[in-house]
Formats: sequence, C-alpha cells, structure tokens
Amino acid sequence: MRELVIISGKGGTGKTCLTAAFASLAENSVLCDADVDAANLHLLMNPKIKKRTDFMGGSIAEIRTADCTECGRCLELCKFEAISEEFVVDAISCEGCGVCVDLCPEQAIDFPVQKCGEWFISDTRYGEMIHARLGIAEENSGKLVSLVRQQAKMLAEEKGSELILTDGPPGIGCPVIAAIGGATALLIVVEPTVSGIHDMLRVADLAVHFKIPGLVCVNKYDLNTDMTSKIEAVAEERNMKVVGRVPFDSLFTKAMVEGKNILEYRQNSEVAATVRKVWDEILQSPSMNLMGLKDFSAVIK
Repeated sequence: MRELVIISGKGGTGKTCLTAAFASLAENSVLCDADVDAANLHLLMNPKIKKRTDFMGGSIAEIRTADCTECGRCLELCKFEAISEEFVVDAISCEGCGVCVDLCPEQAIDFPVQKCGEWFISDTRYGEMIHARLGIAEENSGKLVSLVRQQAKMLAEEKGSELILTDGPPGIGCPVIAAIGGATALLIVVEPTVSGIHDMLRVADLAVHFKIPGLVCVNKYDLNTDMTSKIEAVAEERNMKVVGRVPFDSLFTKAMVEGKNILEYRQNSEVAATVRKVWDEILQSPSMNLMGLKDFSAVIK
C-alpha cells in the first residue's frame, strides 16, 4: 500500500483542487482529508456520510463546588486567568494544562475529556473517504490528523486498496508532521513567488528529517516564469523531482463553484490535460514506485 500526501508550505496553493482531480484518475484508492483545521475536500467530493464518530481530545478543568474550600490555590496557579473569584472555570479560557487539577490541596477539580470534533467515513463518486471536522478553537489537531490517517489505512487494508490519496495541511507544524509520518511520498505544491520557494524549502527540510521522498508541482507557474525556473532549479539541487507545471486558469474556480474537479468540469481543456500529465509523472516517479530504494536520503536531501 502506498500513500501520497499532498502538502505545501502555505495555504491556498491549490492542494485540494489537485487532490480532487487526482481522485478521479486514481484507481483502487482511498481518499483522506488530513487538513482537519480547515477541511474542504468534501466541498468537491460531496460525500455521503456512512459513519460519524466523536473525536475526544483535550480536557477542561471543572471545580466541584461541594468539595472546594476556596483556598485560592488554583487562582494562584492558573496562568490563563481561567478561574473566577467565584471558583468557576471559564471553558473558553482554560487551556487544559491540568496544573490546578494536580496541585489542588482538596483534589476538588475534575478533568473530563471533551469532545473536540468529529470524524467520518463517507462514500464519494470516486470511492470511500475519511475526513474530519475539528471544533471551533479546539486543540489537538495533530491527534485528529493521526486518527484520520490511521482510519484511512485500516479502510485501505480492508478494501485491498493500493493507494491512499491524502490532502494534507499547509505549513510545517504539528498537523503537518502528523500527516506525513510514514507516507510513501510527498507532493509539494508551490506557487512561483519569493515566499513560495522559501516555504517549499521549509517543507523539504521537514521531509528530509522524516526521510520521506519529495516531489514538486509548480501551480500557476505562468504568473512568474522566472521564479518557476528558479524553483525547479532549487528542487533539482535538493534531488526533488519536478512532476509538472500547472498554469493559472479560471476554470479551476468555475469548477469549484459547481462542486467539481477540473477534469469533471472541462475534461478536454488544456489545463485538464496538464493535470493528467502531472498525475502520470507522479505514478512513474521512483518515489511512488519505490523501485527497491532503501536509502530515502538519496531521493531528497
């Protein structure tokens, strides 16, 4: 089983649009939306939810007034000012650190696990999809990402699928680390800007750390062809294969408005042909075929 995780150094580079297009080209695959903080693959996949499960994440302190002696120790300990002078915990201000729970002299503070969101198993027109929704201002997105990927792997094993296609989160933080660990390869989507090349290098360094091969796709390449050439040169220096250039095209936006991917919306367009070529390059890359590679540092450095 292989897993391709599509990521970028920043949001808005076109990861989800490309993931949705690849979903229509992939065979015997499972879809996974690991961008739980801002999940949007479902907008293009129109999933029919089969199973809905609560995600239990962090804890919030709760003072038992019957046992509280109002000694004030929790007020002194709480650095987030989440406890009022009436010894009531503000659930929004509480960061769930647990200091007041551990050091309360009367052990009068409970620490129940809270529902932070939901995760789903759904049917789509291109197969089954695992996705999730993190609650507003909730923590533990990394934990939810790990859960979503674990469920996608279990589903793929159950179905005998050969590929997991994962729409990953942007950046290099905790959710991204949770999304890429153990992946077969990463597709880094880059825009031709100064910040784009900078963010690509940060993601590349992360891939090196976790020994995961990286591929590069330049989206909207024709907005700055000089920068596109520079990005491709840097990718070559880092032993990252450039699998293609995708031009800027308003058809992507029009397709999104109708809840379709670019291949569904205008399958005979030039940009659709380009996306197909990018997908073929991905499948033919040594990173996805593995081809007996044992030292991933030879693939990306």
